Amino acid sequence: MLFPTTRTLTSLAVASAFGCAVLPGHAQTAGSAADNTVPANNDPNQIQEVKVTATRHSTSLLRTPLAVTALSQDQLTRKGATSLRDLAGEIPNVVIENTGLDSAVQITIRGITSTNFTETGDPAVGFHVDGLYSPRPQGAQALMFDIDQLEVLRGPQGTLFGRNSTGGSVNVISAKPDFTGNYGKANIELGNYNKKQANIVQNVAVNDMLALRATYMKVRRDGYANQMRDLSEANAPAYGWIPDGIPDVDQRFNHKVGKKDYYTNQDQWAARVAAALKINKNVTARLAYEEFQDSGAGWSHFRDCESGAGTRYACTGGKWDINVNVPGMTDLNIRTVRAGVNWNLTDTASVDYSFQIADQRRKETTDDDKGLQHAAPFQINGNYPNIAGGDWGTWPLNDVFHRTMDSRYLSTVHEAQLKQTVGPVQYVAGLFWMHERNRIDYEMTNVIQKPYGDPGSVLYHQPNRQVDAKAAFAQADWKFMPTWTGTLGARLSSDSKEDKGGEVYGRNWIGDTAYYRGWYNRGIPGTPGFRVHNGNDLSTDMGAGGGLGAYAGYAAPTSNDHKETWKKTTWRVGLQKQINANQMAYGSISTGYKAGGFADKTDSCNYRLCADGKPGVVTFLPYEPETVTNYELGYKGKFLDNRLNLSATAFFMKYKGMQLTGNYFINQIIPDNGLPCPADQPKCDVYDAWRTINVGKVDIPGLEIEADWRPWSGARIGGGFAYINTKVHDFKEFSDEYQCGEVRAELGIEPCPAIYNGPDKALLGRRLYNIDGNHLPNTPRYQLNLSLSQEFELANGYRITPYVKVNWRDKAYFDLRNSEFAHIGRYQKAYAMGDASVRLDSPNDKWHAEAFVRNIADSHAKTSGDSVMGGFMQANFVEPRMFGVRVGVNY
Repeated sequence: MLFPTTRTLTSLAVASAFGCAVLPGHAQTAGSAADNTVPANNDPNQIQEVKVTATRHSTSLLRTPLAVTALSQDQLTRKGATSLRDLAGEIPNVVIENTGLDSAVQITIRGITSTNFTETGDPAVGFHVDGLYSPRPQGAQALMFDIDQLEVLRGPQGTLFGRNSTGGSVNVISAKPDFTGNYGKANIELGNYNKKQANIVQNVAVNDMLALRATYMKVRRDGYANQMRDLSEANAPAYGWIPDGIPDVDQRFNHKVGKKDYYTNQDQWAARVAAALKINKNVTARLAYEEFQDSGAGWSHFRDCESGAGTRYACTGGKWDINVNVPGMTDLNIRTVRAGVNWNLTDTASVDYSFQIADQRRKETTDDDKGLQHAAPFQINGNYPNIAGGDWGTWPLNDVFHRTMDSRYLSTVHEAQLKQTVGPVQYVAGLFWMHERNRIDYEMTNVIQKPYGDPGSVLYHQPNRQVDAKAAFAQADWKFMPTWTGTLGARLSSDSKEDKGGEVYGRNWIGDTAYYRGWYNRGIPGTPGFRVHNGNDLSTDMGAGGGLGAYAGYAAPTSNDHKETWKKTTWRVGLQKQINANQMAYGSISTGYKAGGFADKTDSCNYRLCADGKPGVVTFLPYEPETVTNYELGYKGKFLDNRLNLSATAFFMKYKGMQLTGNYFINQIIPDNGLPCPADQPKCDVYDAWRTINVGKVDIPGLEIEADWRPWSGARIGGGFAYINTKVHDFKEFSDEYQCGEVRAELGIEPCPAIYNGPDKALLGRRLYNIDGNHLPNTPRYQLNLSLSQEFELANGYRITPYVKVNWRDKAYFDLRNSEFAHIGRYQKAYAMGDASVRLDSPNDKWHAEAFVRNIADSHAKTSGDSVMGGFMQANFVEPRMFGVRVGVNY
């Protein structure tokens, strides 16, 4: 056991500098060489030096007292990375996955992440492009083309990068116009699933004062999902469900699509045009326009066939089967302008000002159920539409979709920095201001639901939701002795969020026929002529398709006007020792902060009487900021005549007020009929809803080790090891409500705890379960990476390089309960994934060709999983085996 007690870890950590690196162009972690650097002494068998900007100064990676990983564009290209999600498993204690929600990418660093990807939430890992903050997580889709370097900083970055960086920060440094000459490069990639990808870059040095650079990237790939049209009918004649040849699931959107438009496809392009102007020898201005377009179908979850084996929920088809009546549609466009000026005041002082305006627009339609539950036998409890009271059992069909009819996220970012060296002191001081104005019309619809079969639909109309963040920051490094440097930094942040004119329509999902807008009359439950609609009874002008007036005359919308503000000072203090020219060690304490927020307006008892007999009060369900304090010790060194780089980082993080978004308890209420809850409705007196809450405390100790070694001529061995042991504390309100009742009984799983009705009113209505000491989701305790390459010199100057890499991840949970149940457990057991390639380089690097395979063993590992509609499991999985060839030319 690495840490006998958490108390012994007072401080630990250090940046990584050894990686899965092979030769230039292969995926490498920190310490791997950036491809445009020069090896020490021009010896190709020495490891090249990497420069990073993690301290807002350009510093050698091995002399930077932070845990940071750096990847170049060539390395990303050989990995096949077109977005951040393609780097899953490449960086110690970093987990990256596609959520399938709002076109966002979720990043978890050292166990810290965000679970809210809507306009009301913020990421816990800050995204930056050229040092400028990007507020929307969707932006991570657009970053991986023509860059100089990708830097991933682990641990809170509460001083220099600041906003919403409790977990860490990602900084994408785009390739800049180059004054050295005119040149270009192009790459083409062809792969399975009919993948076609093209990249082209052109640099033009107009003269000594002006340089231009243009780049374009496009990728298309068929979906690997086995997508079929959903025309399902319920078949339960004894309960009134008699097949009649008409689908019972919604047919409004159902149409045939080809493989190129299946869920899990790719259809993206991106372009950038940049200019650099040397106004004089001391002043340089820069301007760039960037556009990204995603027209894909979106991500998908699938049946978890391994979990269902041996039960009546076992799969009857293939592992990639989905049954779709709402084909996926994404129209995500991000247009960004970045500008700035650098002014060298003196040889030791400079001023930088940077500006960014980003306009993100998105429309999206997603089939949430994918028809997966139709493959599992359903349970029926009572008579369905034949009784006035309806039925609260499991319905035979589930049909849910969501769509963003329209959205726009318009943000501006300003940042000014003064950098100066005064004797032994080097500092940076700055001002930051970000303003974001968001609007969205978002619909979520359950097309057929218990107890009467009515559609349940909610429309969120948010015309003006604003976020404003301001900060002043400074950090100084003082070399107070020849080999000792002290660091001190602080940041004062002020954040506000405001909703103006926001409205929620369709609050009542049960027994409300407003959705039909008078175009369909289902009758009255329990009377002759009552009929649940079929799939052809619905029209596109029902629900949100009819616009904001769809519910007019039925129920007034809920107004969401509200504002909250927060202020926080975060800081960093550090000490660095340069042991000799090739080795350094450091210690630091740093803090991070993520602003709070609020939800839509509601009544604290859902417009009923509270359990104490009093009416509810108006609430916006506010939640507080989350904070983290990181104690870190690090060591970095190079050995064996610069043939071996080694880094080790040990850390202990105190994480408080963790923000969790999901369906959580709000209050206990008195049911409308005033009677105790019946057995089939055990939560009729509980009001819970989608909201964000703060969770007590989490202790996060860990260790990260990376190495990069050139043992002999042409060979390169890289590796990384990560350990983390997160432990949750002080979450006494946790309620275990996962598949309570028949599913657990059927599968022989321990029952849920009884509903609490004791004296503590704050705990009323919850099924209390002790999760003290449990692990954070998506955080494997151990990770191990290992790579090997060998370059062989051929005749006439050609080179051939085979490469192989293996990533291994320990078991990871997907919930705080750490549910390790048989058949419905929410976890992924330990697994490994391997990549391999062989590359041929021409003399003078004029062209190259490469054959590659990723996920060579076709591992079917989950990145998330859950049990819904009974005991069948659905999950998101890593991509299947991908292979192909790529060819590139330099000119």
